[in-house]
Amino acid sequence: MTPEMVTELGRQALETTLLVATPILALSLVIGLVVSAFQAMTQLNEATLSFVPKVLALFGAILVFLPWMLNVLTTFTANLLANIPNYAH
Repeated sequence: MTPEMVTELGRQALETTLLVATPILALSLVIGLVVSAFQAMTQLNEATLSFVPKVLALFGAILVFLPWMLNVLTTFTANLLANIPNYAH
């Protein structure tokens, strides 16, 4: 296995990780900004006010995106395992 192959596998793994995590992280960011704006407008500084909506939204997003996330991860893993003979050189 050459250093180029290791670098390429690492790049693909990071790319897949970012691809899978992006919808959840983006939703968390949007919910956090909306709640923060609401807190600033109403001057409510309650910590649980920002925590509960994020948890509920992320739970819903995981339910929605889980099949897609599993598909991306299984495809990556299947390609990785199928190409093991190519990595031996």
